[in-house]
Amino acid sequence: MAGHSQFKNIMHKKGKQDKLRAKLFSKLAREITVAAKLGMPDPAFNPRLRLAVLAARAENMPKDNIERAINKATGGDGENYDEIRYEGYGPGGIAVIVEALTDNRNRTASEVRSYFTKSGGSLGETGSVAFMFDHVGEITFDASAASEDDMMEAAIEAGADDVATEDETHIVTTAMEDLAEVTKSLEEQFGEPKSSKLVWRPQTTSAVDEETAEKVLRLIGSLEDNDDVQNVYANFEMSEELMEKLG
Repeated sequence: MAGHSQFKNIMHKKGKQDKLRAKLFSKLAREITVAAKLGMPDPAFNPRLRLAVLAARAENMPKDNIERAINKATGGDGENYDEIRYEGYGPGGIAVIVEALTDNRNRTASEVRSYFTKSGGSLGETGSVAFMFDHVGEITFDASAASEDDMMEAAIEAGADDVATEDETHIVTTAMEDLAEVTKSLEEQFGEPKSSKLVWRPQTTSAVDEETAEKVLRLIGSLEDNDDVQNVYANFEMSEELMEKLG
């Protein structure tokens, strides 16, 4: 996920924190409401809702906001959202996956397509770039939560596929269907994780020059600024020197 983590850091540095925070909370609330509508409104009996609540807590979303999002679903006054995945190619042929929750498919498709077109890229059909990514579960813990050996042993015993430690963070990879179960097992041993979510992890990444990086970051910024877009993934990477320059 090199490209994903790198551009996240840069986008957050460039954006206004308060505005980003408000938009992030809105998107987290939307996922919580959708998850609560699709299953039971109790996180203990609804794996997707539990993961959505964990994601919200990881971003320090207030408890009242979380409860309000759940109540919105149970009260029957929450909007009906469709889950849609868009795929396409950005500047320099970089593969991009966009996940959205929308109450208006035509509006969102039109807006997402326009972002790709303006960047010099193109929106493709579903499946046009997904084969270049692995859809997996990703659980992260602070390195202080456990030693590398202890985390590896516990994760593998819980059914995880792999564990890596980088940037003071343990990153546990699981199969999609095992994410909730592995998260629960590790949480019982090491406490609540920093995050637990499904991600699209590029199988390989493409290095980009400064001009292409700026264009890709601009595209990703436009996509992430859209209220309907939940997540954006891309298979590019930048050198440390370029990261510092753009950041």
